[in-house]
Amino acid sequence: MKAIVQYEYGSADNLRLEEIPMPALKDDGVLVRIEAASVNAADWHMMRADPFFLRFLGFGLFAPKHRVPGADIAGRVEAVGKNVTRFRVGDEVFGDLSAHGWGGFAEYVCTSEQALAPKPSNVSFEEAAAVPLAALAALQALRDCGRARAGQRVLVNGASGGVGTFAVQIAKALNAEVTGVCSTRNLDLVRSLGADHVVDYTRADVTRSGHEYDLIVDAAAYRSVSDYRRVLRDGGTYVLVGGTTGAFLRVALLGRWSGSKAMKAHASRPSAADLIALTKLIEAGTVRPVLDRRYPLSGVPEAVRYLESRRARGKVVVTPATAVVPPS
Repeated sequence: MKAIVQYEYGSADNLRLEEIPMPALKDDGVLVRIEAASVNAADWHMMRADPFFLRFLGFGLFAPKHRVPGADIAGRVEAVGKNVTRFRVGDEVFGDLSAHGWGGFAEYVCTSEQALAPKPSNVSFEEAAAVPLAALAALQALRDCGRARAGQRVLVNGASGGVGTFAVQIAKALNAEVTGVCSTRNLDLVRSLGADHVVDYTRADVTRSGHEYDLIVDAAAYRSVSDYRRVLRDGGTYVLVGGTTGAFLRVALLGRWSGSKAMKAHASRPSAADLIALTKLIEAGTVRPVLDRRYPLSGVPEAVRYLESRRARGKVVVTPATAVVPPS
């Protein structure tokens, strides 16, 4: 089969399209023919081993342990091991492989049934592949870290990105009053997702607006977290999703001295149960994936470069059927 392979840490130039052996089916494994995958910030962080401490967390000290990157997938079940009970051949599935060996940038993958859930019936494989990591991060940041509830004022920074587009919609599903922060070209997009208020960060500084929020989900992490503390109500919560090592350390330090204002950092946690919860929102029409660009499997390096540029609106997807790489 064809797959994107990485033998050493570094830039997207190290990602190569190669022919590799098909994955062997294990007794507790599900073999999936991948119809679509999506690119996440986690992919380029893993690619570069940035932050450096990732090397000490089981990802490979001197070279990537998982040679085929990619976490988000959607596809069809080709075969199941004898111990698998949740899926059958022909089932349409989607999932997050980040806790089960990665391997999403390929034509096939063999993974645990715990990584997968039935694909939402009302979306394409491309749209389904755009969901797992980003939507899980948004759902868990709002529900688990922020304890979001009806009537709260929620600020989503980076509202037009992969995590942000889901955060806006999920916060609205929780009946919160949502303010989205994005650039000028993305204002209409964020409004279309249901945001009650939209702030153009190129023209206004939301941290000096005088408005206060019960919950801030920061999916952009381009400024000091202490700035957001100014607009966080007493008893409110700030949640950093992603970002640099420095930002995570600042959140950890500031959290110790924030009194009634909680400062937290969150990374997406794989959960088949949460994928099922997201499926219900998608099938109800409450949440929809936002797709920016599509690339063929051979275009994964360019797709990663585009995501690293931080100009993506929603998600960037990879499909074997895509014939042409769009221009940068």
